[in-house]
Amino acid sequence: MRQAFANELENHIYTRGNNPTVEILRKKIAALEHTEDALVVGSGASAVSASVIANVKAGDHIICVQKPYSWTYKLISKLLPRFGVSFTFVDGRDIGEINKAIQANTTLLYLESPNSLTFEIQDLAACSRLAKEHGIVTVIDNSHASPIFQNPADFGIDIIVHSATKYINGHSDVVAGVVCASKSMIKKIFESELMTLGLTISPHDAAMILRGLRTLPLRVRQSDETAAVLAEYLYHHPKVVKVYFPLHPSFDQFELASRQMRGCGGLLTFQLRTESKDAVMRFVSKIKRFLMAVSWGGYESLMIPSIAFHDIPGLPDSPIHWTIVRLYIGLESADYLKEDLNAALEEL
Repeated sequence: MRQAFANELENHIYTRGNNPTVEILRKKIAALEHTEDALVVGSGASAVSASVIANVKAGDHIICVQKPYSWTYKLISKLLPRFGVSFTFVDGRDIGEINKAIQANTTLLYLESPNSLTFEIQDLAACSRLAKEHGIVTVIDNSHASPIFQNPADFGIDIIVHSATKYINGHSDVVAGVVCASKSMIKKIFESELMTLGLTISPHDAAMILRGLRTLPLRVRQSDETAAVLAEYLYHHPKVVKVYFPLHPSFDQFELASRQMRGCGGLLTFQLRTESKDAVMRFVSKIKRFLMAVSWGGYESLMIPSIAFHDIPGLPDSPIHWTIVRLYIGLESADYLKEDLNAALEEL
């Protein structure tokens, strides 16, 4: 027992720390992400929080890309400043902007590539080189591309986090998060943040995710293939202003995305050509084959229209224009989904 207590990460004492099922899942995900080790925690937000908190202290400074996932934004801009941690949000598309934001007390660079909603890309190799020159730890949310289509560790990024709720589980029935990094970094996070804050996943949920991993490549590639077809369709539609899909040739950073990513997955955003909120509401109401719901990464197609975040009593409007719609493309056929979109676009 003394020997086991000396290293709870490698032994099975108490499920809050480690157990055989979670350990198998950790090893599989670390292998997928080309890292030495991994942790599996209770949510994507837990993975982000543990990774960031483990690498900052009072007086430190964080650089983060603009428009990160909402709970990442709140962690960095609302919670950590209460404990003396400052922050700067930058346009991650420009390595020069990141360089200008570095301060003497900068300890962490937080990336999302592709970024949330409009999918801005960061040059991961350049970010890694710059961070290493200044002794800064790099963290990236790689949920969008999944380990099937992008491996940030290959570009020198220190910590890779995922919302395993999305593609990694893939069946919309488990909430979980993943942290992938070196053995020393994983040990550091495990012994402090994971154990202290109780960021545990149950063995049952770990077993469910192991089930999901068995079909991960098939699911992600199918979503990617269909999304590419729909991106091309929407790009040419007269009632669409713009399509956001990193591996579509019209995307502003197509060349960089092509160097870093082997595919996009199922996320696709577009802007409707209208000046009428009523028209957008007619479009949304006409959609039948995309469930209007948060999250993504499962087998069914989903829709989040930004107009849902406007005109909410007591809350400020979203900074994202109400003509923007994000789709997640599931495992339905392209023709089935295209037919639905076409009928809804006629409502404009």
